[in-house]
Amino acid sequence: MDATNIRKTYALGELTESEADPNPLVQFERWLKDATQSGYIEPNAMTLATCDSRGIPSARVVLLRGFDEHGFVFYTNYESRKGRELSENPHASLVFWWNLLERQIRIEGRVEKVSEEESNAYFAGRPRGSQIGAWVSEQSQVIEGRETLEQLKAAYEQQFEGIEVPRPPYWGGFRVVPESIEFWQGRRNRLHDRLRYRKTESGIWIIERLSP
Repeated sequence: MDATNIRKTYALGELTESEADPNPLVQFERWLKDATQSGYIEPNAMTLATCDSRGIPSARVVLLRGFDEHGFVFYTNYESRKGRELSENPHASLVFWWNLLERQIRIEGRVEKVSEEESNAYFAGRPRGSQIGAWVSEQSQVIEGRETLEQLKAAYEQQFEGIEVPRPPYWGGFRVVPESIEFWQGRRNRLHDRLRYRKTESGIWIIERLSP
């Protein structure tokens, strides 16, 4: 297959400085609402890129579970590959790609764990099957086969029968505290609109247009 012939013309919209909100979180919420209303099954899906202490990168898709002026939150096993890498190198990049809207958002910043209270509250609201799954999965570890998961699932279902499932101590949330947020809108002839919000040392967001 010749990938060089796979082409698409971007012509659905534009992104100008005059229409961009001065607050990147407000602008993010606008675009997330647009993606939600466009029929995406999981508009909150985002690529999370991390690096270990040697600078070796890895990336995977996770789900955004909350955002506010403090940052963007997702939950995972702290002992997974991404959890270990974020412990070694607490910086990350997030990418949202909504192809139907011809839009992309890139977020870069430092990473911190959310509070125990936040993790407990989110875990308590998960479906019971997902709560059991958090105990079953030694995320990113090699296992002998699918039957290993099924056996552990049955064991934990028996252990927690009739009681609330507690949050595993190795499971919780991370928050990406943004230092820059870039909004990308596809345009004709690959002359795309790129507006980057960058936080200054004084904590003020400034908007810069980047060349495509």
